[in-house]
Amino acid sequence: MPVYRLSDQLLFPAPKLAEPSGLLAVGGDLTPRRLLLAYSLGIFPWFSDDEPPLWWSPDPRCVIFPEQIRISRSLAKCLRQGRFRVSCDEAFAAVVDGCAESRQGQPGTWITDEMRQAYLRLHRLGYAHSLECWRGDELVGGLYGVVLGRCFFGESMFHRAPDASKVALAVLARCLAKAGWPLIDCQLPNPHLLSLGAVEIPRAEFHHWLERGGVLPGLVPPAGFPPGRWVPEIGKGG
Repeated sequence: MPVYRLSDQLLFPAPKLAEPSGLLAVGGDLTPRRLLLAYSLGIFPWFSDDEPPLWWSPDPRCVIFPEQIRISRSLAKCLRQGRFRVSCDEAFAAVVDGCAESRQGQPGTWITDEMRQAYLRLHRLGYAHSLECWRGDELVGGLYGVVLGRCFFGESMFHRAPDASKVALAVLARCLAKAGWPLIDCQLPNPHLLSLGAVEIPRAEFHHWLERGGVLPGLVPPAGFPPGRWVPEIGKGG
């Protein structure tokens, strides 16, 4: 089946039409309305500088159920000792830039300047959020993602100090579990996420959890949604 090519019209094909790789569509733009529509349908963009926008809906889907976050002994000790100050939305752009840094063994990054600007726009509109880990005045880790309903769609995370990204994710999961949020979307699995309790679930089940979290397919709030706090108050070290 050929990959669907998007037009200027604001629509996506049904996620079940994705290729076995998860690739669903190509083209379109990264405007807030298109991105929010994509997330409401369980679709996310992922492409490199020399490609047009590529849109994905993998089956199975990697997720973390917040109450099932896996905290190792060493991570629990790090949290108890408050080695890092954890904040919310204090340095969104810096977190995105940290996530865009080239990783060991990787020649580049999928967070292109176009992607960076797109998520900065979503942040200004109140849909994209970050958690930061600080050691003194130094940003040493964090994560960012998109919020619709009561679901957090994780995009990327980074660390410059051991356990910093794990602390950010653990604090996020604890806050969301306390608030009754059902899901952190991790998109695709990797050993780091799986070690923290991520699991893979069928695409149909993923969409069921989105609906339980108040994310209705194709129904997104109007652009201009006022920013605001979206998790309980984050304390030192979680």
